Amino acid sequence: MSGASPVIRPLVCALLLSWGCGTIPGQDVQYEPTPMPVVHALLELADVGPQDVVYDLGSGDGRIPITAAKEFGARGVGIEIDPQLVAESTRRAARAGLGDRVRFTTQDLFQADLRPATVVTLYLTRELNIRLRPKLLAELRPGTRVVSHRFDMGDWAPEREVKLEVDGNPYVVYLWRVP
Repeated sequence: MSGASPVIRPLVCALLLSWGCGTIPGQDVQYEPTPMPVVHALLELADVGPQDVVYDLGSGDGRIPITAAKEFGARGVGIEIDPQLVAESTRRAARAGLGDRVRFTTQDLFQADLRPATVVTLYLTRELNIRLRPKLLAELRPGTRVVSHRFDMGDWAPEREVKLEVDGNPYVVYLWRVP
């Protein structure tokens, strides 16, 4: 690009940089890890125990299903659309010796079969939570707990709401039970 005009060079560089930052088809939420104190708050609020199957929709690096298995004795399932994050999560579960209690799948959360879940965890957006609500209510058994980090579900009032602070930042987690 030695002969490129001063205007063209920055445009080409910006295009090349943005090409590597493209979104994955069907990915509506940018990956942002849930802080570990919030992970614990979600799992505690849902009263997760050894009898539970925790489905994390948009599981990112797998920290919620892995923590549910390792610290609460549950089984965990991570649904994630990004195959690289699924591979990373699978490696993390194997390193933790949890390969038989935790699994991850590359899938669109709207296509996933949620029926085996006893707990569903979310860190999506309010709009996605509201879009997902009919699927949750149709597929999940009565009494299934749904917990969300940061975002509510519109006019479906939570059973409980817990506020916490992590490193000076405020967080909120919500709990619903499927009727």
